[in-house]
Amino acid sequence: EREGSRRDEMPTFDIPHFRYIDEDEDEDEDEDEDGYYPSESSSSALSRRYVVVSGTPLKILEHLLSDLRLDEQQGATEKMLLDDFLLTYLVFMSTSELCQALLGQYPSDRTKTQPSRGKEEGKEALYRKRKVLHLVSQWSTLYKDFLREEENVKLFMKTLYRYVLEDVYEFPTLERDLKEFQKLLRRRLTLFQQLSLKENCVSLRGSPVESKDVMCRVYVSCDSYLSVRVKPAIVAQELLHIVSQRMERSEDDMMLVAQTYSGEKRVLQPHDSIYSESLEAPGRLIACRRDLSEILPPLTECPELGQKPVRLLGINTWDVSVALTNFDWNLFNSIHEQELIFYTFSRQASSGHTVALELLLQRCNEVQQWVMSEVLLCPSLSKRVQLLKKFIKIAAHCKAQRNLNSSFAIIMGLNTAAVSRLNQTWEKVPGKFKKLFSELELLTDPSMNHKAYRDAFKKTKPPKIPFMPLLLKGNGKYMNIVRSVRSLSPCDSPEVRSSVHYLHIIDNQQTLFELSHRLEPRV
Repeated sequence: EREGSRRDEMPTFDIPHFRYIDEDEDEDEDEDEDGYYPSESSSSALSRRYVVVSGTPLKILEHLLSDLRLDEQQGATEKMLLDDFLLTYLVFMSTSELCQALLGQYPSDRTKTQPSRGKEEGKEALYRKRKVLHLVSQWSTLYKDFLREEENVKLFMKTLYRYVLEDVYEFPTLERDLKEFQKLLRRRLTLFQQLSLKENCVSLRGSPVESKDVMCRVYVSCDSYLSVRVKPAIVAQELLHIVSQRMERSEDDMMLVAQTYSGEKRVLQPHDSIYSESLEAPGRLIACRRDLSEILPPLTECPELGQKPVRLLGINTWDVSVALTNFDWNLFNSIHEQELIFYTFSRQASSGHTVALELLLQRCNEVQQWVMSEVLLCPSLSKRVQLLKKFIKIAAHCKAQRNLNSSFAIIMGLNTAAVSRLNQTWEKVPGKFKKLFSELELLTDPSMNHKAYRDAFKKTKPPKIPFMPLLLKGNGKYMNIVRSVRSLSPCDSPEVRSSVHYLHIIDNQQTLFELSHRLEPRV
């Protein structure tokens, strides 16, 4: 339980209520001389309740280290407090400032930035050094591959390592901490060598195979694209093969073009790497014919789509929902807790801090758009009815698998104006499916701050996948959700994988409404 309020004039942070970190002369009259609240018993003090207190970031760090206990003594509350500080420090201080502050807190004749408190000697100095090393170790462990190889971080690690090397002669018991610190540095070196985050390419954490998956968009018409999940080492020829298979086009008559934001086009050769340094920030990738025309005309002028079979109708709905859930979980599990903190509290642009989170939010939108696209690209009334039934069942299966992300996105896709206005189609949907849809639709009710969704999510047993846009408006419990681990049996069917890994999406609202009115003209 946390109590108190945030003060605007100074940065604040949740800490145990032992005392105010500013240690002002004028103490609150409701506190005793030790800083405890008299109304609380010894047992409640042991429970380590929280209050919000104000102070500078340096004071917060100083207080944190003062009350920090090492691993063999550390309790759950102390670990939670340390994790909270490390996850949220970027809200009120930069990484460079944290590095400088940690060096200032490491007892040494070299550091003159601490308040004058007399020379720390013997066991007290040793204990303080070990606390700083423990905090740095926890920081690196908690952030894993999220920390980038910034120059100030590298310099900080080298400097601290040199300090420990020099101190081990005076404090032989630091030798164990030194060995652990050396392991930490080796792990960081390995992680930094593997780290590669680019604008259109994000590595996903997880198994060795999954961690290499990336996502990209390939435009197949002026108003639609194919969302493709591939390996980062993919070359143009391999990506073109995927596009040709999914769009049922001859690969021999196609090529890939990278278009810059200024409109310049560059034809990719078969063995060109899609994510090479020369393509660091393409405006978009386009699948073209040999004459540089797009492989599909605007979809409102594409009569051949009416003759294409609706592939989704031939796939088992449970298999599709499992594939969607596996896909969502892989993306969700790649998000670092700090991304959620930074996205929620920082007023700055993302600056690469929220790449994986933004990717999952993009996926949410794409699933919704995919549902709309599939329905509106189906000219047959009977098949559209079958598609609506199919999507309602898939949404229900996703909910049963505790994947509220895809379930919510599918329902929202069916509820968009371009689809919901198809009265002739909806009238032919059987009553039991309409009833199921109405029950699922309740999740999207925005009244009382989405109370229906929040209640349903609360009742759903973990592990579970939340609907990310609403999660970001939540009360901060998302860190516990992100730390959950879920394992679902993967679906091995190539057809099912293709149906959710390669989504054909119309990203033009005018096209969507034109298709909708063409299917069922306004009376």
